[in-house]
Amino acid sequence: MAVVNRDPLTAPHRTRNDAFLAVGVAVLAVIFALLLDDGLPLGPPGWALLAGAHVPLVWRRSRPLLVLLAVAACVTPYHALDYNHAVPIPATLLALYTVAATGTVRRSLLTAVVVLGPTLIINSFTNPDGALELLRISGWVIAVLFFGVDARFYRQYVASIVERAERAERTREEEARRRVVEERLRIARDLHDLLAHSITLIGVQTSVAAHVLTADPDRLDRKAVAQALDDIAETCRTARGELRTTLEVLRANEMSVSVGGEREWVAEPGSGSSSGPGLGSPDGRGPLPGLDGLGALAEAARVAGAKVELSVHADGVPPSVGAAAYRIVQEALTNAVRHGGRDDLTVRVGLRAAEGTLRVTVADDGAGQGTGHGVSSAVRNGVGHGQGAVGGAPGFGLVGMRERARSVGGTLDAGPGPTVGFEVTAELPLPREEPS
Repeated sequence: MAVVNRDPLTAPHRTRNDAFLAVGVAVLAVIFALLLDDGLPLGPPGWALLAGAHVPLVWRRSRPLLVLLAVAACVTPYHALDYNHAVPIPATLLALYTVAATGTVRRSLLTAVVVLGPTLIINSFTNPDGALELLRISGWVIAVLFFGVDARFYRQYVASIVERAERAERTREEEARRRVVEERLRIARDLHDLLAHSITLIGVQTSVAAHVLTADPDRLDRKAVAQALDDIAETCRTARGELRTTLEVLRANEMSVSVGGEREWVAEPGSGSSSGPGLGSPDGRGPLPGLDGLGALAEAARVAGAKVELSVHADGVPPSVGAAAYRIVQEALTNAVRHGGRDDLTVRVGLRAAEGTLRVTVADDGAGQGTGHGVSSAVRNGVGHGQGAVGGAPGFGLVGMRERARSVGGTLDAGPGPTVGFEVTAELPLPREEPS
């Protein structure tokens, strides 16, 4: 079966194998010449023509048409001399089969016409009364050509199945690579949202403690210093618990997917976000973040010195959309606290569900320092507010927020506010309820 499935034009060692086949067919012809009596006994010209008909078979797959012509050139005078007619039949049929198995149907039909015409003409002169013999010869020629065409179609069918299987395998590998890349981006977003928010709050609280210690050493407000340090410790505990939950979610929901002999680790759907702000357990671990955690975010920003006005008018928001909205608000508040540039910073956070869309708005009245507010063109190109990093290097705040919005099919726009400050607006689609 493997020999039939293999393309004869690309098979390995085809010339060597065809040489062995030619020798085998020649041996069979000699046996026929010695045992069968279907014409005159072979003389030197007959043996020479018979050998000439078998030698070209060595290159039957490399040059099928030329081999057929060479065989016909030797077999035609052989039959015309009325030598044993059964002897060259195997070589002739093998050459015909090769032409049909390696060419098109049109070429096979033309070959049948070209071969049958001279054959019938020669047979009519050598055997005028052999009508049955003419039918038998025509039947053999047509049957061999048909078998060759059928073998070629079968090989094409098998090749198409193999090609589809290989294409499906490549598609699975590409899909696996894509999922790995998406998973890495998701983990990067989670860690960025978690660490950037917590480190920003720690930085602000540390600055408060340092200011209290250095502003008036003679009248040290020990209570204020202790409060600032307690806030730092609480932020660290929350960040540690949230980071632990993020890692636990990743480990608990991993699935092993074998692709091409390699192992790919992919988190199950629903683990796209880490835990919330540390509500519901002493060590800061809790369920997936959602709209219920916005109050804790607002309180953390207030501790950092910002005035936060929170307004939420949304019920029945799916967990995935709620998690995306939570992370967008978290990053926007972090950017406002980091880049606000004023002591009396006010941040207005609003969430409203209407017409199948959850609209998220975070606007502040900050003066803008560093890479933050007031850089319209840079901000809208992804550099600016929320993008600042140590040494002025660009960060991933706006990129992460836009990816959060796109992950649930939404959009996000960020830029300077209408008058002052900075504004982040996101529209996240809500799934429509099926009518009961």
